[in-house]
Amino acid sequence: MTVQSSTAPRPGPLQGIRVIDFTAMLAGPHCARLMADLGAEVIKIEGLEGDLIRSRPPLRDGNSTYFGALNCGKKSLAINLKTKAAKDIIYRLTKVSDVVVENFRPGVMARLGFDYATLSKHNPKLVYCSISGYGQTGSGATRAAYAPIIHAASGFDAANLTYQTGQDTPASTGIFTADILSGAYAFGAIQAALLHRERTGEGQAVDVALMDSMLNLLVFECQEAQFPSQRPRPVYVPMKSTDGHVIIAPISQKNFEQMAEAMQQLELTADARFATGSARVEHWNELMAVMEQWTRRHSSAEIESIMDANGVPCSRFVTVADAMRDTQLTERGSLSWVKDAAGEFIVPNAPFQFTVPTAAGPIVAALGADNTNVLSDILGMSPLEIDALQEQGVLSNR
Repeated sequence: MTVQSSTAPRPGPLQGIRVIDFTAMLAGPHCARLMADLGAEVIKIEGLEGDLIRSRPPLRDGNSTYFGALNCGKKSLAINLKTKAAKDIIYRLTKVSDVVVENFRPGVMARLGFDYATLSKHNPKLVYCSISGYGQTGSGATRAAYAPIIHAASGFDAANLTYQTGQDTPASTGIFTADILSGAYAFGAIQAALLHRERTGEGQAVDVALMDSMLNLLVFECQEAQFPSQRPRPVYVPMKSTDGHVIIAPISQKNFEQMAEAMQQLELTADARFATGSARVEHWNELMAVMEQWTRRHSSAEIESIMDANGVPCSRFVTVADAMRDTQLTERGSLSWVKDAAGEFIVPNAPFQFTVPTAAGPIVAALGADNTNVLSDILGMSPLEIDALQEQGVLSNR
């Protein structure tokens, strides 16, 4: 079974916006999927071999849910970008589109003839967003980079190491924070550029760097690097329970007093070491030790229930599978079922909601599934013209 993308417009604040998505892997696809979730028509441009993530696990019957989570709700146009015919198609699409997103290494799009300087000649109102490791300018712009490299280069890994006890090497990386963060920043920047275009009629280029994104994540650390503190920063640590670990965050004075009441240790509020915020910072490790003496006597669920009842920020440490079963996510509508050629699976929706309906697109397009409808419906090409492009190897045979 070949699953086609839905060609019907979807509701959302970005309905009527057309996006040409040249991205692959994570950062760019995440950015473009957020726009698709909000109703934009997103046309994913893939080479004839497809996005590399299409072959990455988890796989069912050769279909990647990893790919699907990043690209559901998009159309797929599989095309050999190195051909003259492909250039003509992209230039024609540019004229009737609003946004281009790409995350190649700087210089690649220019070599293909699809850089902002070239495409903006075809559409001066175009909003063109480039996502890269180190940005589009500067002596290090063309350095190869993926999220784990940027985690190290930005100081993120080193900063995180300083918060660990008894650890002398940076943590291994499996969660690509820089990719998702930069994709979200790019999404926001594109909306600002579209608003600017609405007001002025002018398009523009947007330059988003993974490196800059990670530095923006390190708010305290960037300032502490300039003005070192004389004492370690308070760190919220996992505390042992009878069956696992919990984390409790008595940040405000009210939170602290509520926690002392929940623990039935009101004497803590009169203890000179803990009575004020500044005193607690000074004696932070001692406070954490007192809290853990209490948590060790209770189960994680019991601790969470007691703290929740008293308004104290607290959580058990759970798996992603456990988190996805949380009834709060169901009640809020935070997850959606989507479908590819192998069947259905769940993806998170965008982390914001509107009065108009928004959700992940229900279909993951097979490679090149939308070649015909994109070229015929949007560009007005005839079946004979499309067949000829397939025979010439410009399009995938779908």
